[in-house]
Amino acid sequence: MEKKRVIVYVDGYNFYYGLKNGGPKWKRLYWLDIVKFFERMMLPDQELVEVNYYSAIPLDDQQAADNQDVLFSANQINPKFKLHLGRYKKKKIKCQNCGFKIKTYEEKESDVRVATGMLTDVFTKRCDITIVVSADSDMIPSVEIIKNFVPEHPVHVFVPPTQKSFALAGKCDHVVWLGHYKARFVQSMLPENVTLTNGHILHRPDNWR
Repeated sequence: MEKKRVIVYVDGYNFYYGLKNGGPKWKRLYWLDIVKFFERMMLPDQELVEVNYYSAIPLDDQQAADNQDVLFSANQINPKFKLHLGRYKKKKIKCQNCGFKIKTYEEKESDVRVATGMLTDVFTKRCDITIVVSADSDMIPSVEIIKNFVPEHPVHVFVPPTQKSFALAGKCDHVVWLGHYKARFVQSMLPENVTLTNGHILHRPDNWR
């Protein structure tokens, strides 16, 4: 029997903070072989075509940026891993009580890139099943477009650990709560040292142990 082609779209910001909010027990799972993990989440009649991962480079934390770069480089060895980088934009928030302004950063472009990728792949028939990994209700409009124009196309949502998204889940054909699958995360870790095709060796960041 021919297997159903699956493409996964990961809201990296949402996925990372889902792990981070789980505390120390989940922290070591940052060092994840992302393709291997989602391959373990496939059903017997499904085949993973690719994982599209959407993120941005942190601007205010060099160590976080370096750790992220190592993780992405390790995962890019697998041709099924497709990285899409947006950007962070500086933003000032004013306290309504004291008027003090604090500087922060807002991730830009990722939601639009996820939506564009999902819609393009559905309408060009690159996949039989769409899986969006997020708890962000901003994903709802693209899911609604798919369900309105291609109602027979299944859209599944995988909600990151520690996150909740009943609004998004209610728009999808199937929901999986990834917090229930910690064992599969553990089974899908990258090796401590990853050798790139050019011979360079990447090491798991010390603060991810």
